[in-house]
Order: sequence, then C-alpha cells, then structure tokens
Amino acid sequence: MPKDFQPQTRAIRGQMDQTDYREHSTPLFLTSSFTFDSAEEMAETFAGQREGIIYSRYSNPSVDELIGKACALEGTEAGFATASGMAAVFASLAALVEAGDHIIATRALFGSTHQLLTNVLPKWGITFTYVDPEKPESWAAAVQPNTKLFVTETPSNPGLKLVDLAAAGALCKAHDLLFVVDNCFATPILQRPADFGADLITHSATKWMDGQGRVLGGLLLGRQDIMDKVTTFCRHTGPAMSPFNAWVISKSLETLHVRMAAHCASALTMAKWLGEQGAITQVHYPFLESHAQYGLARRQMTAGGGIVTFELAGGIAAAKRLLNGLQVCTRSSNLGDTRTILTHPATTTHSKLSVEERASVGISDGLVRMSVGLEAVVDIQEDLLRGL
Repeated sequence: MPKDFQPQTRAIRGQMDQTDYREHSTPLFLTSSFTFDSAEEMAETFAGQREGIIYSRYSNPSVDELIGKACALEGTEAGFATASGMAAVFASLAALVEAGDHIIATRALFGSTHQLLTNVLPKWGITFTYVDPEKPESWAAAVQPNTKLFVTETPSNPGLKLVDLAAAGALCKAHDLLFVVDNCFATPILQRPADFGADLITHSATKWMDGQGRVLGGLLLGRQDIMDKVTTFCRHTGPAMSPFNAWVISKSLETLHVRMAAHCASALTMAKWLGEQGAITQVHYPFLESHAQYGLARRQMTAGGGIVTFELAGGIAAAKRLLNGLQVCTRSSNLGDTRTILTHPATTTHSKLSVEERASVGISDGLVRMSVGLEAVVDIQEDLLRGL
C-alpha cells in the first residue's frame, strides 16, 4: 500500500495478499502454529535468518493485518496486538522499566492503570509521581535522575481532562524520557500522539476500534526500536491477541472514520442538550466552549470524541435513578459501542479508588459517563428524560 495514500484508504485497502482462492475479504487464520518445508528452513526462521511466521503467540497473518492497519492510522513504524487493552497498558510499562526506575504519570488515569502504578509496579522497585494534567508548567519539577517514562491518557477516563501533547513531547525530549500515550478515547481519527513526539501509543481496541462491543483487544504502536523491546517482552509473557479477535477488529477499522464522525456529531448534540437539563449541574465535553481546556482540545483534536460526562445534583441517588430509568440505553461499564452506554464511575470503574483519589481526578458521586452510540439522538434524549 503506497504510504502517500490517506490513512483511511490504507486502513481499508491494507490487506494481506490474496491466497490462491482470490478472496475479496481476507480469510481468518485460526491456527496456533505454522509448518516448514525443511529442518533447515525451520532452524533459520527461529534464528531470525529467514522471515516467516512461527507461532501465533509471536505473530499471525490475521493479527499482522490488524497491526498494519493500526500503524497506518497512527503513523507509527511497528506494533503488537494484545488480548486486552490493559494487557497493552501493562506491557507499555513493564517492557520499558526495571527495578529502580521512576515513572511520571498524569493524575487522571483509568482505574486499572492507577492500580498498576500504585500496587503492581512498586513490588518490583518501580516508583512513580503523579502530576496535574492541566498544569504542564509543573511537570518538570517531577523529573528525577532515575525517571524513565512519562505516561498519560488524553482525554482521560472518565473526567475528560486533556493533556497538552506538545508540552509533554517537549518535556520528554528535553529530559530524554520515553513518552507513552493512551489514545483510546480519541482514537487516531481525532488525534495522533506520534505527531507530538510520542514513542509508544496504547489502545483498548475493545472500545471504538471494534466499535460494536464484540471482542476484547489491545494495541501497542510506536517507534521500531521501542517496539522491538515491547515485542520481545510480549512474545515471552504471552498476552497475544487471538486471530479471531484481530480479524473482527481489522474489519472494524475499515469503518472507524465514518463511525467516529457520527459518534462525535451526536455526542456534541447530546452535550449541548444535557447542559439545558435542570437536574444536571455541569457537562464535560472537550468541544464545548465551557470545557476548561476547550482551546487545547481545538488545537490537538479534530473533534471532541464520543464520550460525554455530566454531574447530577443529587449524587449517587440521582445517578442510580437515572440509570434505573433507562429503557433504551444500556447500563454497562464498556464504552465505544454502536449502542449508547451509561455508567456511574464512582461505584463501578473507579470504585477501587478512595474518595480522595476520585476527587483529585474529578470523579464526584454524581458523575455519570455516557458513551454516545449511533442511535437517533432524539431517542437517546427521550430515554434519559425518564430518569432526569
């Protein structure tokens, strides 16, 4: 596929070579292993002297096609696909740090990522410092002689706080830090962290990339030299994505551009409408002018994304009443689906955080996260009115 083609064209046309059957849609390679014509060929392939596929824990044609499409969208050199988004996040950390290293992370992170930093990595002598995602001028003070990584997600889950990617890229370059970005909420359709100097990008492909709530998957995409380390780690620790899941997500990437355009348009409409409802005290959406980082959102994103969060005046009781009143929208912890989903982060996805930790990242008892689907907006509004 010519590299001067637009990313969406490469995501659609970047398929594996046809087999002798000349299929139009690429086949699914449900196999654990692969064969060789001779003992010599087998030995040379294992030794890295000959290109070839050895074992699906290492690579698989269906998985490789997905990685190629994702790299085309993100503008990266190489990638690895994992069984889940959190497997990708863990590998992005564990593959690049060792005992005695220090990590800087922006405070507004997904709950499980927070658990890795606070409960898992410290067991191996790895420390971290949280910094305020909205105050880039304070980040340099957190750099220590042993700092190895700067880790962030933007927009954050669920508070939709943004991180200035240009400022983060400049900081990492000045202090020789590896720059790791979770780009799950924006997808490469709305922003490409590699354009701002990111060395490694992670995705929960379970979300917008699949887009229909069918399969789990994660992606690590980045510079070739960084991905060499990540790939070695993943091949020997075993978080490989299944060929079936890769085939499903690969086909989904062909429609990611048009789906994200529709999600973003409906989410902006919903955000404005929610702001007019008396039971709601505040609406968070990057492309609302009321968002504290609206200017930054317009600079580094092409649209606001498919997630809207809002504050209910009545706290947990009001949130439960809203969710229990739903008849069309879904109550679930997932997001990025064709179907609109609502969840209450304080009692679900971020319930393991203390009250103080939740408050520090903007998760109040009345905060509701809505993943806006592809239904008619008027039907979503009518459904929410039952609980509002």
